[in-house]
Amino acid sequence: MDGTVLFSFDSLIALLSLTAIEIVLGIDNIIFLAILTDRLPENQRHRTRNIGLVLAMVMRIALLFAIFWVMRLTTPLFEVPFFTESLADGTGVMPLSISGRDLILLLGGLFLLAKATFEIHNLMEGAHEPGVQRKGAISAGAVLSQVVLLDLVFSLDSVITAVGMADRIEVMITAVIVAVAVMIAFAGAVSRFIARHPSMKTLALAFLVMIGVLLVADGLGQHLPRGYVYFAMAFSLLVELINLKATTRRQPAEAAG
Repeated sequence: MDGTVLFSFDSLIALLSLTAIEIVLGIDNIIFLAILTDRLPENQRHRTRNIGLVLAMVMRIALLFAIFWVMRLTTPLFEVPFFTESLADGTGVMPLSISGRDLILLLGGLFLLAKATFEIHNLMEGAHEPGVQRKGAISAGAVLSQVVLLDLVFSLDSVITAVGMADRIEVMITAVIVAVAVMIAFAGAVSRFIARHPSMKTLALAFLVMIGVLLVADGLGQHLPRGYVYFAMAFSLLVELINLKATTRRQPAEAAG
């Protein structure tokens, strides 16, 4: 391996850009882990979060080495006559072709929608139950099994993005490792913040619903620009943070009055 080629200016720019994108794509993992591990006993959360993120890194690297298999997942398997997609040249429409990647995204999106809906129901209907009992309703093994399932879906997007931005697997793997290291560093703080504020947990679950809708749309050939969704998520988060800050300032004044 020629180090001068690997760390050329172009490679460094690709590494920085890809690392930033991997971190953004990894927000899904952090939110999902934060929601699931909040139901674990306190002494298991940190370890389970780290294992989940390391599994995500291993899966991404494994998919990078199996990139030719990943690319074959885009080969159409069958057509769905009830859905149509526009032809690239704008001359008309044709039945929607479903590939292996589409199936994975579709099933993953449906799973995420179902899981987020269940968690919202549990948050609302189980609010009166003792916290220890509610959190004990899931085991670390169950959390990790669900994380592995969603990691496959999230990793496909991550790997396909990496291949489109860099042409050296060393750059791709380095970006994945750096991104996961950053996520591990901040996952605990994000999880604790969500756990402390019920409204933030509800907002995080709403984000998961939106991500599930995106995955289902991608699986059905409707490629929605993610920038708009991420902007909406960032705006909602900003509004909620302002609301939390205002509430914190208002409480001492009310207590004094």
